[in-house]
Amino acid sequence: MQSNLKREVQQRHVSTEHTAFEITGIDRPGLLSEISAVLSDIGCHVTAAVAWTHHERAAMVIYLEDGFNGGPIIDPIRKAQVKDHLDIVMEAHQRVGDESRVVVSVVEAKGAPVGWAHTERRLHELMYAERDYENCFGCDCCSGDRCDALWRGRCERIHVAIEACNGYSMVSVKCRDRPKLLFDTVCALKELQFVVFHAVAGARGSTAEQEYFIRKKNGCTLETEGQRERLRHCLVAAISRRASRGFKLDVRTKNKMGLLSDVTRTVRENGLSITRAEMSTQGENAVGSFYVAGVSGGEKDANAVEAVVRELRGVVVSAVKTVGMVSTRLGSSSDVEEENRAKSSIGRLLWSKLERLSTSIRR
Repeated sequence: MQSNLKREVQQRHVSTEHTAFEITGIDRPGLLSEISAVLSDIGCHVTAAVAWTHHERAAMVIYLEDGFNGGPIIDPIRKAQVKDHLDIVMEAHQRVGDESRVVVSVVEAKGAPVGWAHTERRLHELMYAERDYENCFGCDCCSGDRCDALWRGRCERIHVAIEACNGYSMVSVKCRDRPKLLFDTVCALKELQFVVFHAVAGARGSTAEQEYFIRKKNGCTLETEGQRERLRHCLVAAISRRASRGFKLDVRTKNKMGLLSDVTRTVRENGLSITRAEMSTQGENAVGSFYVAGVSGGEKDANAVEAVVRELRGVVVSAVKTVGMVSTRLGSSSDVEEENRAKSSIGRLLWSKLERLSTSIRR
């Protein structure tokens, strides 16, 4: 399977006329709430937003329209004003040596700017640039074959093994199965400029297995332990970025200006932090998911989530407790349950279609 992520993919929920702001920096409690509040105060309407946090770093892509005139923010002075406000928020609690970055991109109806790609792939790139992969370690039983807990569905850690095989570097990844796992893994390989010549993917129960035969673009394999160790760190980081501990809040309500600010403020005021978020507009409605966690854990966090649901009555349609890559539904509406069943079926179908024997390349 030749790795090719150069094709630009426009997410379905993103308008073709908007201004995109990329934001990276040190994560802190309430960061997304502060950013969305500032945007609301200066008259910017958030049409879509995706935010990730990992290893004390934060990266987000926020799509804006002018709240007063509609459409993208084209005026250079207006764009500079928005960027200045975001810079102030990001720099407010910086420590000595910390860096943050706010980049503005305008996507117009006639097409995406050069280099613009799928939003989630871009988030992987931003996190990699933030070096969030440093000190990301997988399970001590690297291959996964020796980890009995993994096959019993009790090991939440990621197993990465790398070895030489017939002129290739063979990378084996074993972890708990979940949606978009294959995408995240390939993004990591792409970011490190590896070419995938052959790949096998499948699942046994709740455990996913991936195997890649790769070389660098210059034809070289991984010769040193330092190179192999860096790839292990990057793969573990790419897979871990979606892992969440806490609760997932699914949101569906009528779209309005300042909605993101209202939701994130309510979460913050109840002592919870947002670890990952995605929100978009579908016609007149706004839909999204917010992954939240508290400091204490346990019953106190559950009570805080219940308070958020009460305060956002009619906005939050389901609450799900998440542990690593596993989710347990606490309550939901019928339409959300149906959507999750459909996603699960598609995931199983994808794995079944991708599963292939790789004995020929081993010979």
